[in-house]
Amino acid sequence: MASTSPHLRPAAPPPMGFADWLLLVALSLVWGGSFFFAKVAVAELPPLSIVLARVGLAAVALLLVLRLIGQAMPRDRRVWAAFFGMGLLNNLIPFSLIFWGQIRIGSGLAAILNATTPLFTVLVAHVLTADEKLTPKRLAGVLLGLAGVAVMIGPQALGGLGGEVLAQLAVLGAALSYGFATIFGRRFRALPPMVTATGQVSATSLMMLPLVCLVDQPWSLPVPGWATLLSLVGLALLSTALAYVLYFKLLARVGATSTALVTLLIPPSAMLLGHLVLAEALSLRAWLGMALIALGLIALDGRLVAMVRRIFDRSFGQATSS
Repeated sequence: MASTSPHLRPAAPPPMGFADWLLLVALSLVWGGSFFFAKVAVAELPPLSIVLARVGLAAVALLLVLRLIGQAMPRDRRVWAAFFGMGLLNNLIPFSLIFWGQIRIGSGLAAILNATTPLFTVLVAHVLTADEKLTPKRLAGVLLGLAGVAVMIGPQALGGLGGEVLAQLAVLGAALSYGFATIFGRRFRALPPMVTATGQVSATSLMMLPLVCLVDQPWSLPVPGWATLLSLVGLALLSTALAYVLYFKLLARVGATSTALVTLLIPPSAMLLGHLVLAEALSLRAWLGMALIALGLIALDGRLVAMVRRIFDRSFGQATSS
């Protein structure tokens, strides 16, 4: 995955620090709302039109912000080719598959299937990178986190598993595409996150426009209601524009495997937000699921495990020497 452009050369990611974990949690919060926004929008609009509205509004907003802060978009053709590649893998393919799948399956099952993204990312990174190889610790951490998501959302969501096979395969396909996108996005580390986010959604908008005109013929669609319009604004500004600025900042700092963990944090973030803001009760199952996710993240982070091992080795060494 190495690039020939000096602006797009990947480097080995450092371990996550406290600020990186805060960024990951913030990203999980703004991305968590996308499942709700999408569920509202697909009731009135076809999936491809929702994707175009999402990335198009986000592109306009980010271009305006770039102009206000005095940053310019790159003119290098290789950078723009990479923007189009990233837009295909990270927006066009997964957004279309998830929105189509959510017409047929519940948002809970969609969230569980989407949470397989870190697993796919770990596997793709092992094949395509030299510095993010699969280790037993990483695999165990991802599987623990995925189990925690399944426990937290509950068996009722898994009850639909196997019913709408194509819809479930579509969401899994989206998770696989996200895995490839997270590896592909490593090449943007030298660019400001705002520029990368703007380039990606702008490129996706240009790809989506002829596709939507050909398939959906949006001029023939009925005017959506206010709930749908507000959901599109939320999808564009919060779950896309803001989310991708955070995403590319995090990707540049900690690498693909760690960034993909955000999909494990989306369900607990949404539940904790509901508990703190709306006073919604948290069940024992929710706490158990969060505990499994926490164990998975601790295993992936590795520092706490290493510290416990050092303490154990020191104590055991002293005991045996005495």
